[in-house]
Amino acid sequence: MNNLRRLGCSAIFFLTANIPFLYERYPSPWLCVAACCFLVCNVRPTRVNRRLLRRRYRVCADGCELLICFLISASASVLWLLVRLPLWSQGQGRLWLADAVCVFCVEAVAFWNGILRVYLTSAQIGIKWRLIGVICGFLFPVNVAVLCNIIRLALTECRVENEKLRINEARAKEQCCRTKYPLLLVHGVFFRDSEYLSYWGRIPAQLRMNGAVIYYGNHQSAASVQGSGQELAARIKEICRETGCGKVNIIAHSKGGLDSRYAVSRLDMDQYVASLTTINTPHRGCIFADYLLDHIPFAIQEKLASGYNKALRKLWDEQPDFLAAVSDLTASACRKFNEEVPDKPGVFYQSVGSKLNVPSGGRFPLNFSHRLVRRFDGPNDGLVASDSFWWGEQKTFL
Repeated sequence: MNNLRRLGCSAIFFLTANIPFLYERYPSPWLCVAACCFLVCNVRPTRVNRRLLRRRYRVCADGCELLICFLISASASVLWLLVRLPLWSQGQGRLWLADAVCVFCVEAVAFWNGILRVYLTSAQIGIKWRLIGVICGFLFPVNVAVLCNIIRLALTECRVENEKLRINEARAKEQCCRTKYPLLLVHGVFFRDSEYLSYWGRIPAQLRMNGAVIYYGNHQSAASVQGSGQELAARIKEICRETGCGKVNIIAHSKGGLDSRYAVSRLDMDQYVASLTTINTPHRGCIFADYLLDHIPFAIQEKLASGYNKALRKLWDEQPDFLAAVSDLTASACRKFNEEVPDKPGVFYQSVGSKLNVPSGGRFPLNFSHRLVRRFDGPNDGLVASDSFWWGEQKTFL
């Protein structure tokens, strides 16, 4: 049914665009009706999108419908002009030119109406595809391929995001993310927990919407694992003291996983931590950190570190240490770390990793796949999908 509406809308665009040719054979009232329908279609191209739960998604989806109808009607109009090209030799060149101008104006209205809606409302297409769309706008047929990809990204976004809203509405009473103990979100290296520049994106809001109680680590952006671990230990005690909750569940990203493991194992925080979930934590080291320290001259390293530390002192951190943070992420440092920082039996550990399938992409949910890497109750018991993110003895493969 939606395809029939789309074809009908495209037909209206085509009839309106070719009014000069059609005026000779059809009475003007019918063409006026087509023109009026063209205006209506530009305001609301389909009723199906009214089912979307948010106005932003409805506007974006309507923009995509306009662009699809534009592609269909513009292609048909170009073919029609080519078929009618012999009119030039029959002394009707002005009629052909008038129709070409009308096609350009009508299709331009449909295109700009659609592309502005998509550009102003879509989050998934990002800055990259917006710029590519502008740069390739007049490079046929590259512009058609780019436009099709923009439509695909925006339509998928509307569908996925709307489905998330429906799921949240359906499970609102369940409070499925409510846990016995509050969640402590621990950020990775070179970032801070900020109200204005959210490290965790919309994840905290979704968790709270489904019943979770959330706190942040609030530790420095760059420091040694030991230093960050000490800050986290103090933060954990502070949360337990203020809330009386007894324990916390930690969700840590990147280097934050190493910091949290140190706090739990070496600073006796296992009595205050019920679980530790690490996300993309380099438990066996980070190749980039090794490359940075092995191939970049020490003088340049010190200059970079000095610039970073100086800037972060003025912004957030009290004692940032760029080189200490990077050094603790090397393979050799992590190998020694894993030997000296055993898992605590009373803490539930799990690790999650992700793999980027398309290097040029990466915007969730189109180009991102998630894998459970390790989930266990003891120090050497569990399921392993990839030892790249695992720090224990390899036991069982998924």
